Amino acid sequence: MNDHRPAPATAATPVGSAGAHGSGHGAEAEAIRRFRERLGLAALIDVHTHFMPDRVLHKVWNYFDTNGPLIGDLEWPITYRKEEAERTALLRSFGVRSFTSMLYPHKPGMAAWLNAWAADFAGRTPDCLHTATLFPEPGVETYVRAAVEAGARVFKAHVQVGAYDPADELLDGAWGLLAEAGIPVVIHCGSGPAPGKYTGPGPVGRVLARHPGLRLVVAHMGMPEYEEFTGLAERYPEVRLDTTMAFTDFTERFMPFPPRALPRIAALGDRVLLGSDFPNIPYPYVHQLHALERLELGDEWLRAVCHDNAARLFGL
Repeated sequence: MNDHRPAPATAATPVGSAGAHGSGHGAEAEAIRRFRERLGLAALIDVHTHFMPDRVLHKVWNYFDTNGPLIGDLEWPITYRKEEAERTALLRSFGVRSFTSMLYPHKPGMAAWLNAWAADFAGRTPDCLHTATLFPEPGVETYVRAAVEAGARVFKAHVQVGAYDPADELLDGAWGLLAEAGIPVVIHCGSGPAPGKYTGPGPVGRVLARHPGLRLVVAHMGMPEYEEFTGLAERYPEVRLDTTMAFTDFTERFMPFPPRALPRIAALGDRVLLGSDFPNIPYPYVHQLHALERLELGDEWLRAVCHDNAARLFGL
């Protein structure tokens, strides 16, 4: 395979930029429509979008604004700093037919409250996959079971922000429950953009050794341990990778994806899922799509990543 390291931003990227930062988002929506139509896709499915209580989201935005240490002291402007209704409308205008409300606790006592909010959000937002979260604390298995029984379809785990070991014995029963239920867990476990005490493939590998059927979706392609997490996906058939922020100009500047690993990503084409990090991204949404397109892994791979793999995983 040729070296497909992403090239500098193409002429297509500024189309999205104009829409995002100029007279509205119509130009960007049109660029995304052309992307979808070229692939023969009526819609996209994005497994990594953030919706959370306003006061929590505003604290997240403030963290980005002040270059908090967990984002590696990077300059990180929020492209879609809008009210909740505007954000959902934007995703729909982009042709995203299903998305998630990735939310996560940073301390004990938050997860059950966040799950209650997410259940309400899913109830009033039918195109959002009912999302829930967890934290290693007494009672975690009880509220995880309650979320599953309430219809949660995907969980979010954030090892970096939560600063916890995913292999903590307190989580063992919850992982087992989710594995048995077949509910995917999108997990931020890579050491990017800044490492945490328990980030990296080792702790997640220990979880999978105990629960090999757990449907983990490794966020950000495991950045920057791309190859190590790809290895876990090759070893465990239920492990998947999401594309969130990977291959974009922004990420390639500080944590580039190794071109030698692209054939392995191509071979895992049925287990790579579109993720974006919307709305907390420092560039237009369309750029993530163009970044995937310019890998030149083929239209079949791109269709599967942008829609078909998630549709199959979630029964959509």
